[in-house]
Amino acid sequence: MRMPRRGLVIQARTRWLLVGLALLFSLVLLMYLLECAPQTDGNGSLPGVVGENMGKEYYQALLQEQEEHYQNRATSLKRQIAQLKQELQEMSDKLKSLQEKKSPKVNGMNYQGTKEQTSNDLLEFLHSQIDKAEVSVGAKLPSEYGVIPFESFTSMKVFQLEMGLTRHPEEKPVRKDKRDELVEVIEAGLEVINNPDEEDGQDEDDGVGERQLYSENDFVEGYYRTERDKGTQYELFYKKMDGMEYRHVTLFRPFGPLMKVKSETVDIARSIINIIVPLAGRTEAFAQFMQNFRDVCIHQDKRVHLTVVYFGQDGLSEVKSILESVARETDFHNYTLVSLNEEFNRGRGLDMGARAWEKGEVLMFFCDVDVYFTAEFLNSCRLNAEPGKKVFYPVVFSLYNPAIVYANQDIPPPVEQQLVHKKDSGFWRDFGFGMTCQYRTDFLTVGGFDLEVKGWGGEDVHLYRKYLHGDLMVIRTPVPGLFHLWHEKHCADELTPEQYRMCIQSKAMNEASHSHLGMLVFREEIEAHLRKQAYRTNSEAVG
Repeated sequence: MRMPRRGLVIQARTRWLLVGLALLFSLVLLMYLLECAPQTDGNGSLPGVVGENMGKEYYQALLQEQEEHYQNRATSLKRQIAQLKQELQEMSDKLKSLQEKKSPKVNGMNYQGTKEQTSNDLLEFLHSQIDKAEVSVGAKLPSEYGVIPFESFTSMKVFQLEMGLTRHPEEKPVRKDKRDELVEVIEAGLEVINNPDEEDGQDEDDGVGERQLYSENDFVEGYYRTERDKGTQYELFYKKMDGMEYRHVTLFRPFGPLMKVKSETVDIARSIINIIVPLAGRTEAFAQFMQNFRDVCIHQDKRVHLTVVYFGQDGLSEVKSILESVARETDFHNYTLVSLNEEFNRGRGLDMGARAWEKGEVLMFFCDVDVYFTAEFLNSCRLNAEPGKKVFYPVVFSLYNPAIVYANQDIPPPVEQQLVHKKDSGFWRDFGFGMTCQYRTDFLTVGGFDLEVKGWGGEDVHLYRKYLHGDLMVIRTPVPGLFHLWHEKHCADELTPEQYRMCIQSKAMNEASHSHLGMLVFREEIEAHLRKQAYRTNSEAVG
C-alpha cells in the first residue's frame, strides 16, 4: 500500500528538527547570559563605601575567585557546545538520509521526480497499523461481542450506542475537539475527492466535461470506530443533490495523521434490494408496514422487490388482498408471496425468501413487519454491503410503548411523529441482529440460517456469528433511518429456557425507559404524595 504525498511527512519532520535545534541554542545562550551577569552579594561592599578599610589583597583574591569561576563556566559551555555540534551532525546525517530516500540517485544523479523506492520508518509503521486494523478485510472474531461497532454521523449530529447517564442516542457533538475532528475528516474526504491521485482511477473530466467539485453540502453520512491499539477508521459518503452516484472515501488515522485508504465511486442507480419479510397472522401490522412500503419503496426509491413468506392459512387471504390492493393502486408488481403451511419459523422464512429469488445475484434486506425504514436507509443498505467483502448489520432504534411514553396525552401521536431519537422514546437495540443487508451469494456461501432453531429468537445470532468467524467485514453501526415499532410481546411456554430468557429480556427493555419504569414502580408513592399536597393546599385555603 502506498501513501501519496510522502514528501509532506519528511518536510514536517525537517521543520521540527530545525525548530528543536533553534530552541536548544536559545536555551544555551540564555544560560550563558545568566551566568555572565554581575552577581550581587549581600555580604559584599562597594569600594568607597564600607569597603574602604579593606586591603588590596582582599580585592585581588576576589577578582581571582571570579576569574576562576568564569573560566570553569566557559569550559563547561565549550563542552556543551561540542556536544551540540555532535548532535547537530547526527541530525544532519539523518536528514540527508531522508532526503536521499525521497530523491534517490540514479546513475549518479538525483531525480526529484523519481518515485520513492523505500519508505522511511514512520511511514512503514503507519502503514503497518492500517494492515493490522479491520479496514479492508474482516477479522475472525470469537463471538458477537467482539465486534467494534461504528458510530454514525452527519454534518450536524452523531448517532451513538454508548450513552451512559449523560449522553443521548442522537446529539450534536458538545466537545470542541470532537466537532473539530469530524469537520477535519469531512474536509479531508473532500480533499481526496476533489484532488484525486492517479491510483484513484478517476479521469480529470470523468468523461463528461469538467470534473465536478464536491463541497461540505454534498456530505451525506459517515461512520467511524476506533480500535484502541491501532487507530480510527472513517467511512465517508458524498453525493450531489441531483445525482444517484455516491463517492465513498475510507480514511484511517493510525494515532497519527489521516491516511487515505481508498477513494471510489459507488453507483447504486441500478441496485435492486429484495426486502424479505417472514409473517404469521398480524395482518393489521402488515397493513401498516405496507403503508410505509408504499411511501418509501414505491413512490420514492423505486428499486425494490418485496418477498413475503407467510406461515399458515389463517390471515393469508387478507395478506393477499392487501398486496393486490397496493398493486392496483400503484401499478407495483415486483412482489412475491410464498405460502408455507407450517409453524412460524423466522429463520426458515428468510431462508425460503432468499432461495425463492431466481434472477441471480441480489442484495437482500431481512426485515420484520414491525420495522419502519426510510429511503435514506435503503441507500445506506446499498452502500455498506458488498458481495464477497462486507455485510451490513445496522443497529435499530427501538421505540418504547407509546401508551407510557405519551401517557400525558389523550392518545399517542401518529407513528411518523413518534420517530425521534430520545432517551424516553426508545433505545439502540444493540443486542438485536435480525435486520441485515447482505448479498444472496454471501448468505448461501456461509450456509444460511440454522433451521434447527424453532420459534422466537436465536437464528439471527447464529448467522451473525458465521460471518464473524469468516473473512467478510461486518459493518455494525446505528442508523437514523431504521426504527422498530413497539408491539406487545408474548413469550410462549414452548420456548427453550435460553429463548424464554431472551424473550423476557427483550420484552422488559422494549416497554419503557429507566425513568418511566421508575415512575410506574413508585406510582402509589407518587399518588400518595400528591394527595397529601392537595389536602394541605385545601386546608390552607379553608383556614
